Formats: sequence, structure tokens, C-alpha cells
Amino acid sequence: MVAPLYTTDSGLLFHAGKILVVTIGLPARGKTHISRALERYLRWMGLKTQVVSLGDYRRKTLGGAQQLPPDYFTLGNKSKETMELRARVSKECEQTIWDYFNKGGQVVIYDANNGTKAARTALAERFDAKGVHVIYLESISDNKDIIEANIRGVKISSPDYRNWDPDLAVKDYYTRIRDHEKYYETVTETDWPFIKIINVGEKIMVNNIQGYVQSRIVFFLMNIHNRYRTIYFARSGQSLIEHSYKADSDLSPAGWEYAEKLKDFVLERRAKNLEARGLDPTDRRLVIWTSTRRRAHHTAHPFLDMHRSPSTSQQHPAPARSLAYSMSAPTFISPDGLPSLHPESDTPLIVGTGKAGGTAKGVTTAGPGQLQVPASADSSPPPRDDVSPSPSMQSTTNKRVPPKVKVVEKPQMAEINPGIWDGLTPDQARKYYAEDWERFVNDPYSFRAPRAESYHDLSIRLEPILIELEREQEDLLIIGHASVIRCLLAYLIGLPASEIPAIEIARGDLLEVVPASYGVHSQAFHFWDGPGRRGEETPHTLGNGGHARDENNFYENYAEDTRGKRKFSEAEGMERPEGLVAKPDSGLLEKPDEEA
Repeated sequence: MVAPLYTTDSGLLFHAGKILVVTIGLPARGKTHISRALERYLRWMGLKTQVVSLGDYRRKTLGGAQQLPPDYFTLGNKSKETMELRARVSKECEQTIWDYFNKGGQVVIYDANNGTKAARTALAERFDAKGVHVIYLESISDNKDIIEANIRGVKISSPDYRNWDPDLAVKDYYTRIRDHEKYYETVTETDWPFIKIINVGEKIMVNNIQGYVQSRIVFFLMNIHNRYRTIYFARSGQSLIEHSYKADSDLSPAGWEYAEKLKDFVLERRAKNLEARGLDPTDRRLVIWTSTRRRAHHTAHPFLDMHRSPSTSQQHPAPARSLAYSMSAPTFISPDGLPSLHPESDTPLIVGTGKAGGTAKGVTTAGPGQLQVPASADSSPPPRDDVSPSPSMQSTTNKRVPPKVKVVEKPQMAEINPGIWDGLTPDQARKYYAEDWERFVNDPYSFRAPRAESYHDLSIRLEPILIELEREQEDLLIIGHASVIRCLLAYLIGLPASEIPAIEIARGDLLEVVPASYGVHSQAFHFWDGPGRRGEETPHTLGNGGHARDENNFYENYAEDTRGKRKFSEAEGMERPEGLVAKPDSGLLEKPDEEA
């Protein structure tokens, strides 16, 4: 979530006032899915938002459908007891909305059918009289496949149908839908702002939408869907120069090994998931997003290599997977032990050195703060048309990559910029920038080191990626940097901004996230335990004197050496993924007491 850029006495942002979004639609039209997705996005914007579900409140107070009168869900003539029961539930749920507004909430999404004009007009007038802006959000669907999938995927798994036979539950729910259809009235009231979504994003209609927040709601709803898909997250492989943001180095031998293991494990997991749902893995395309940094998009190369023809491989060989030199941790070139500065700036001068104290073999200095590595045909990256950085290059990409795998480079997904802290260890940052260090420890989300980015800056930079994430309908693998994955996961799960820097993303873990109507379902799988994951010494480890853990990149990698197999405490209305760990701000750079 992006923290607000400013605060007000009322706590309301963007001069938008309080907003009530009233959902309207027949059962199984995706209202809950839309409501939860919109809640997630508005919270990320910094707006205090909550979904109030009439169905959830009814189940919480009265129990499942088995405990209700038989005429509870009919909209025709009802018994007096049933009418009183429905009125009580509706009144108490409405009071819940008022309670949230009175506590400082700005947006409430009222998730209910609201299928009759008289009932929703009366509701809107009550809130409008108290200064709350009311928006109707109607979800219409005439696609039988969408309705059937929604019933089987969401409705029959609710407490209303616990211990029911699935086919009988579907039949009963269709009966409920037919009863609502007799009395349902679509929105025609042009005196209220409304948004109509047809087939969950296929078509959208708007009326009298005003202001920044209302416009952002429309923009977001134009990009969502409810197609089942799985989102995978994995760290990029270990690079030759882990400690340097500026170096943009290629993968180390261990990094290439990691990339191969990642490919095998992702394809295996994905095949199992799709086959369990009765789908053929070869019928659905896997989309892979990486940044434009070498270690990120080269980690995706094994997915491309498995589709290369022999002639293509000879014409455009993949990057070399071993180099004749290695780099150790950076040192400062200064006779007095203090950071040296560029003659025309106050940036510390950092040059890699070999184990014997001289410049690493095969590496020469080309000026203050610069490194040169001898170029060779073997170490050059592959042609850029092996990936698809933009839709304009899609025709070129399709010639080389089968349509079942698509790799896209996104420059917005570059890791957080450490500024003048690039290459520093925690001890060095604490010593040379004591005042900044204290501010960083107190607020690691908002603090921005000199010439660096804060996590707040990174979250804003990633906004286009979040919209594309909602829009993507295929299975998606994000091979990214730890800081970027932290922000994307925090958005999907609904974490507060203060927890983003503390999320542990261990190299060698695959995070599997499935967006659902009531939040997200997620799991973490461990598939690799080689160099670069933990603080072990191995003969293949590059840099830092043979230690896999690289403290010099601490600004990006708070949790480089952790397994991360513990659960968060659950946030309201959301499931947090196994495999993510939030640590206190003061312990961001420390190992956990034990490994799970």
C-alpha cells in the first residue's frame, strides 16, 4: 500500500469526501470478486476502505442457509418472521457502514444484491442526506460459463453449502437465482452516479462520474477480470557482482544453475495445478515478466532455450554461463579509510578488488567509480528480440518464442535504487551516515537515502505494473528483485506500508498466489538451496571472500539468507502467504532466531 502523500484533519484524501459504493446484481455475477479487488486497489492508494458484505454479516450472525427459514431467499410473499429477520440483518449491516465512516473510514463497498429500485434508492437517500457520495456499481452477466464457474468456484464452497453434494448445491443456487430474476430491476436511475460492468470487464458503462477518486475507480474496473490464473513470484539468480546496483552484472555460474532449477520447478508446479482443474498445460500460455536488469531477464532464458531450434541456437547463442574472473566485496579507495568521493560529486567511490588486494583479474578501472570488464562473444547478452519488451515487438518475438511462453521485460520493475549507499555494508552505513541510518531504522518504508529511492517511491513507480497485473489473464511468473516482489505481494495481500521492507523473499523459494473472490490463496515452495541463498561458504560463491551472504547489498536484500517459512498473522479479510515473514523494523538486518 502506498502511504498517503499528505494528511488532513478529517483523514479524508483527494478532496473526495466519504464514498459509498453500492453493488447491484443477481447472485453469482462476480460482485464479491469486484468488491474485494476494488478494496485492494483503493487501500493501496492510501484510502481507508472496507468491504461490508451483507451475506457475510448474515452468515456471521444467523449461520448458514440450513439455519434460515425456507422463504428467506425468496423475494415474493414471506412470513412475518422472515421479513422481520431480513429487516434486522439489513439494518445492523447498515449500522456497520456508519460505524466505519464514524471511525474515519473514507470508502465503503456495500456488497449485496440490492436488486430492486425502491430498496437501493431508499438506501442511497439515507446516506446522501448525511453528505456521503453514493455510487451504484452494477455487475451484469449473460455468459453462462462465467456464471457456472462462479457458482462452482465460489458459492458452493461457502458456509451456506457446507457438507452439501456439489451438484445439489449448484442446483439449489440456480433456484435462488431464478427467484431473484423475477423481481430484479437493472439500474436506470440517471440521477445517481453509476458504473455498469458487463461480463466482468467485457464492457463498461458509466454515468455522472465526478472527481479524482471516482475516476480512478472507473479506471481500475476497466482492467479487471475473474478468469482463474496463478501468479508465481521468484527471485532472480545470483549475479557476478551482487553488491553493486550500478554494475548490472550477468548471472554467476550458480545463478545459471538456479535459473534451470526455477524453470523445471515452475513448469512442474504449473502442470500439476492445471491438471488438477482438468486443464491441459499446453493449452494455456505462461507469461513471464522480468526487469531489464541482466540478472533478471537472463534468469528467464532457460524458458526460452527449451523452445530454441538448433539453427536459432547457432545463430543467436545464449549468454555464457561461466566467466574466468570473480569479484569480491567492494572496498573504498581512500588512504584514510573514509569513503572517497567523485571529483565532481559527493558519491562514494567504490571499486571491486581481488582477494589479494589488487583489482580483480580481468577487470580494469576506467576512471573514478567505474569498472570495465573485457567484452567477449561468449559473455554478450542474447539478441533483444528473444524477449518481448513491448507490444510493438510482438511480431518479432513470436518468430522465436512459441506462443505458449512469452517473456516481457519491464523497466519499471528494476530494483530499488540505493543511491550513495550502493555497496555499503550495514556497519559502513551506520558509521559514515549515522543520522541517516537512524532515520532509516525508524521508518524504512518512507526514508530515502541521498540520491536513492524509498519504498514509497518504488511503490509509486510500480503502479502501472499493478494495473497490468490485474489485467493479465494468463498464468504469470514474475522473476524479480526482492524489493519489487515485496511491493507487489503487499499489494495483492493488503499489507500496510510499514510492513513492506520487512517481508522476507528468499532466493530459492517459489511463491504461488491465486487471486480469489475473498482475498488471495497462497503457498511457498522451496526448490533450491545453493549459493546466494544463505550464509554458507561454497567454492562456487562469488564475492565477499567466498560467503554467499552479501551484506553490501543490504538496502535491496534485507533477507538474503533466510528460508522464510513462517506465517504472517492474518490481516482483516485477507490471507497472507506462507513463506513470508515480517520482522520488527529494528531487526531488519538480523537473522531470525531459528529457521523453520
